[in-house]
Amino acid sequence: MRSRAAWQALTRWNLLATWWPWRSVAYLLTSVLVGAVTLVVVLVCLAVGAVLTLVVVGIPFMVALGFSGIPVAALERRRLGIIDSEPVESPHREPDRPGLRAWARLRFGEQATWRELAYTGLLVTVLWPMELIALVYGVAGPALAMYAPVAVQEDGEVRLLKFWLISGYPEAFLAALLGVVLLVLFSYPLTALAVLHGLVARALLGPRQSDESRRVVELTRSRSRLVSAFEAERRRIERDLHDGAQQRLVSLTMTLGLARITRGDETAELVGRAHEQAKLALAEIRDLIRGIHPQILTDRGLPAAVADVADRSPVPVEVVMTLPARLPEVVEATAYFVVCEALANVARHSEARRATVTGRMDGARLVVEIGDDGVGGADAVKGSGLAGLADRVSVVDGRLVLSSPPGGPTLLRVEIPCTPIDPSR
Repeated sequence: MRSRAAWQALTRWNLLATWWPWRSVAYLLTSVLVGAVTLVVVLVCLAVGAVLTLVVVGIPFMVALGFSGIPVAALERRRLGIIDSEPVESPHREPDRPGLRAWARLRFGEQATWRELAYTGLLVTVLWPMELIALVYGVAGPALAMYAPVAVQEDGEVRLLKFWLISGYPEAFLAALLGVVLLVLFSYPLTALAVLHGLVARALLGPRQSDESRRVVELTRSRSRLVSAFEAERRRIERDLHDGAQQRLVSLTMTLGLARITRGDETAELVGRAHEQAKLALAEIRDLIRGIHPQILTDRGLPAAVADVADRSPVPVEVVMTLPARLPEVVEATAYFVVCEALANVARHSEARRATVTGRMDGARLVVEIGDDGVGGADAVKGSGLAGLADRVSVVDGRLVLSSPPGGPTLLRVEIPCTPIDPSR
């Protein structure tokens, strides 16, 4: 929160001419509404849970109340936009696997969950009642005083705040003037109260330095694993060139040398053998280039490249990719190699009879899903190249989710933030 700007605004004589008091009142008013509704919901849930506990069913219900701060915090982070233009990011991490159990286990172990629960308790017990009192005396009272002349004209007299009986116009206009003065004066403490509430909400509901440090550590580990993976890939390319294409070319050179000094029918045989060796060397080099970056991906895009990989897979693969336009090169390359590694894992480990690859844009994200009907049991922690895929996806700020229960089926979902390239550019 830009608290410095808020505190500086509180020192201005024309505070009412700025947006701070008006947004502060709106923030406090919505805080009262959210706090009151949350209190009612929590009390009802506690009562229902206490009753159901008598028949054991209520125990999971009561445990679930421990997560009640999560939706309240999500609403509060959005509501902070009333007085704060700087968005508050969620401190929660995404679970590595889909499903309620994985989500609950992760949330239960996060400090952010309990900070959000503490904020919810503070909101329903302290903040909204205090802010309701502030609004009544800081806004409703002065507004009623300013309305006194109209009330006297209509009813002849009016009792202001239960203790001041106004029966004439002089008193009514004096009350209206007093209401204006009070409204100006109360705008300062109301704004300060809203700013303090916003600071408390940001401190409890936003990511902390420890959360950011943990993400930096994980990012550093991911980068280290990628460096190791790139080094291993470099050695593989070197080995493939040395043991494959280089040996073919050496053999080709020797065969052509023999053909030069040979006479008769043996020349045609040697030239034919050299031709076959040249074709094998060319095929191996093409395969090697395809493994580094396939030309079809550059020329025709991700759907065509994935279809080419699927055609070469020993397991039948159905490909459905509907993309509106070409994507950035790094996104296409990342998605392509994820599909390649995933289909290679399907062929090596899954014992699947068929596989599917789907791709689509979901808002500003590319979503690619690779599924199979195999035996399941894949685990990113135990290897199978999945940890490397997660690292590759994390480099482009994407995420990888794996669902592979024992017995199958397996579904690998990859989400990569991106924006399609405008073909008219």
